[in-house]
Amino acid sequence: MDRMRELIEKLNYHAYRYYVLDDPVISDGEYDKLYDELCALEKATGVIMPDSPTVRVGDKPLSKFEQVKHRGRLFSLDKCQSKEEMLAWLNKLSTDGKMPLCSVEYKFDGLTINLTYENGVLTRAATRGDGETGEDVTAQVRTIKSVPLAIPYKGVLEVQGEGIMTLSALAAYNSRGDVTPLKNARNGVAGAIRNLDPKVTADRKLDMVCYNVNYIEDKNFPDGKSMLAFLRENNFKLSSYCRYCSTPAQVIAALDEIEAARDSLDFLIDGAVVKVDNTAMREELGYTQKFPRWAMAFKFAAQEATTTVRDVIWQVSRTGKLNPLAVLDPVDLAGVTVSRATLSNISEIRRKDIRIGSRVFIRRSNDVIPEITGVAQHTENSREIVPPTHCPACGAPVVMDGVFIKCTNTRACANAIVSALSHFCSRDAMDIEGLSDKTLELLYGLGKVKAFHQIYALKEEDFDEVEGFKDKRTANLLAAIEKSKQTTLTRFLYAIGIPNIGKKSAGQLEDAFRTLEGVMNAGREELAALDDFGEIMAEGVRAYFDDEHNKAEIEALLRAGVVFAEKQVKTGVFSGMRVVLTGALASMKRGKAKEEIEERGGSVAESVSKTVDLVVAGEDAGSKLSKAEKLGIRVMGEEEFLRLLGK
Repeated sequence: MDRMRELIEKLNYHAYRYYVLDDPVISDGEYDKLYDELCALEKATGVIMPDSPTVRVGDKPLSKFEQVKHRGRLFSLDKCQSKEEMLAWLNKLSTDGKMPLCSVEYKFDGLTINLTYENGVLTRAATRGDGETGEDVTAQVRTIKSVPLAIPYKGVLEVQGEGIMTLSALAAYNSRGDVTPLKNARNGVAGAIRNLDPKVTADRKLDMVCYNVNYIEDKNFPDGKSMLAFLRENNFKLSSYCRYCSTPAQVIAALDEIEAARDSLDFLIDGAVVKVDNTAMREELGYTQKFPRWAMAFKFAAQEATTTVRDVIWQVSRTGKLNPLAVLDPVDLAGVTVSRATLSNISEIRRKDIRIGSRVFIRRSNDVIPEITGVAQHTENSREIVPPTHCPACGAPVVMDGVFIKCTNTRACANAIVSALSHFCSRDAMDIEGLSDKTLELLYGLGKVKAFHQIYALKEEDFDEVEGFKDKRTANLLAAIEKSKQTTLTRFLYAIGIPNIGKKSAGQLEDAFRTLEGVMNAGREELAALDDFGEIMAEGVRAYFDDEHNKAEIEALLRAGVVFAEKQVKTGVFSGMRVVLTGALASMKRGKAKEEIEERGGSVAESVSKTVDLVVAGEDAGSKLSKAEKLGIRVMGEEEFLRLLGK
């Protein structure tokens, strides 16, 4: 065993020198000799250690990806696309005209991965997912040789980075005669990580660059090290570019430098990331519902092309909106063939003067969603886009609802119903695996399912006329339907399709009101006071639960057996209280104070409103303190706060 341990440590060290530092100190032949000796020892003893390089490839294909929760939430980044917006953000951060020290790094264009280490060993890798829950892709990520299987740090650690496929690896892959060529490096890495067979992942020869500690058991980096120094000393591969800037002019110069070098890099980037360097200031700035306030992504201008609009089709959404979609002459854009583009709404069509038969500029907004940005040229065949007067799916009259055209028959419109059913069954909602859009369309056409609760009444014989369903597939689907009855209130609230309520806001409703009855009975004022809600969202929630049809559907779902797992509610001196932290605490960081409150039954809000019960004010407390005093909310200082904590 001692020799096996010695070989593993040697091989992992030399892999680090080769794949991370690009500075090998032994030949490939010498490495192979050590590797072969380890393989022989493992075969003879039947023992394979968790950080052995032999575990990188060899796992059997998975049947599906399991969902896993991250210890720390993975936030997305707020974005800007002009230097004026970037300067405005930097100015907002500045105090007395002085900008805080910021780092400027590449914004890699790949797939976000979260690595978990326990006792110094890689135990899990997961996709970002919704920031709180991702898919377990450990077997796939183990094949990436720049990902360390073991690190010196022995506490629990989550490290965030970007899985990438270098352009040279893409070229080498596409030059082979035994594979289907990949469109681009972005698709190459996403398809590889989300392939159930790790051997496919290994075949793409991916890389990973790390840039953030998402969770660390010790709360602070050992010996006061900076985050990047800590990552470097634990053998993670870091970006080759990082500039520290103390003035806005230096930031703009760094952005220009990155953009100028973009085409010469061996990997895709779609911008740069500017981050406040001081971790204490990051804690003070905190987060919005979606983004950290201490970071901003600068997005490069998307690549544009011109093509011709051939037609417009109107798709009916689950809420009855008719969404216009442009049918285009196919055009290659950033390595992707685009033949469809969003048109948003009829007002946007008129504003841009988009017509069928005209040549238009098209770009992939934020390098993802195809969008028509303007008209290049009208032709003699150009004609105005005429909005429908009747729903293209059911023939019912349509009405204008603000800038949107809506079907007046959503309760009986096939497209709207099937779309709503599909949303109800989706992974982030009730998570009924196997109940696809096509299957739902067939079941709807047969009159088996026209409402959510009817899904739970399906029997084996209902699938006799559904194409492709044999005994085993039917049994698996019915089991998935039964399993979905055990869910969470957050998933349920998202699934039933309350207007303007997404996954995050559904979670807020559960946190604020605890039970389904509490949410259904919440008043407009209570709802509007929730963080990032406001009057429109509050009105949507209230209108949904005031509707007798919706209430009857919810009652039918509960009768069908849908039940909610109770959230573990901790108790203590802050039980049931919403607390806002403002200013700097001398005794602890804001993140630690938040943990202490939550451990004692409270929840921490970002902004002061009528729903807040307490404000804890440290040094240099600002507008939040003033607003709390104006609203008559209880305010306490750090000394009293520590007494409540028993410290």
